[in-house]
Amino acid sequence: MPDQSSQKVTSPSEADRGRLDDQRAVVEKYLADDSSRAKYKTAAGKLGTIRAILDGNVFNPNQTYELQCLGIVLGDAFALEFGLEWVTVEDEHGRDPAMRLPGTSIILFPLTMISKRIERGEKVDVFDLFNGVAAEVESARQPPG
Repeated sequence: MPDQSSQKVTSPSEADRGRLDDQRAVVEKYLADDSSRAKYKTAAGKLGTIRAILDGNVFNPNQTYELQCLGIVLGDAFALEFGLEWVTVEDEHGRDPAMRLPGTSIILFPLTMISKRIERGEKVDVFDLFNGVAAEVESARQPPG
């Protein structure tokens, strides 16, 4: 288990936000028309876009950057649905975008949620993945006892 005390969690810098936008653009170029773009503004629309890209085998398992771009869009769906916020986590390995449940120390790393599974040869059902994380977030929101 990583030593979280060596992690520094901050708001994304302007450069970090620019990288997130660049990664979103990789996915958004697959939105075919105005209807797709309108649906994409919702969490379900983002998940549907990810699912269509995965089902179409648009990216190969070795296209880590592109698969991680799908993870950024997954994070955006978490933000829309659960109010998670983008943060930057810095440790001895570098800086990565992450999602935080506001007011808690709960951190998710959607960047690699899809890519790591695809690289391991797993089939990813993005709705199952989303719902699994949703259950964890809701559980974390419940007061103990």
